[in-house]
Amino acid sequence: MLLPGDPVETMRAKLDAVDGVEEPCGSADLAARIVLYAEGVADNFADVVVDLSGVSTFNRRIYRHIRGLGWGETTTYGTIARWLGDAGKARAVGAAMGANPIPLVVPCHRVLAADGRIGGFSAPRGAVGKMEMLVLERAMTPNGQLSFGF
Repeated sequence: MLLPGDPVETMRAKLDAVDGVEEPCGSADLAARIVLYAEGVADNFADVVVDLSGVSTFNRRIYRHIRGLGWGETTTYGTIARWLGDAGKARAVGAAMGANPIPLVVPCHRVLAADGRIGGFSAPRGAVGKMEMLVLERAMTPNGQLSFGF
């Protein structure tokens, strides 16, 4: 998985092995952009071309939606479920986040529990990694909190 913390060379090697990520738009190298992200440079990776054809229609719809979240912007599983038209699908939204094949580029770390808690994160380092990315982005919970609980 491509996440901040790896050396650029390691991220480039991982990038070659990731299904679903195509060449980033423009001349910027994705691994270098992730390093800059880890240094605090705002980037929502919205211009990175991804191939989600191997993902279910339900998950693909959610992933496209959350790719619109900007740096430091958060939402909740329930908010996405209501956007889908069924408030009862919050757990299904959570499952979609857990199945995300391209964390960071598809920013599932910006999706939180209704009470502002972190919720799960299936990428390496789990909820701690998710919290670190949210702190890096100076994200606030949808109800205006600055700190994130587990």
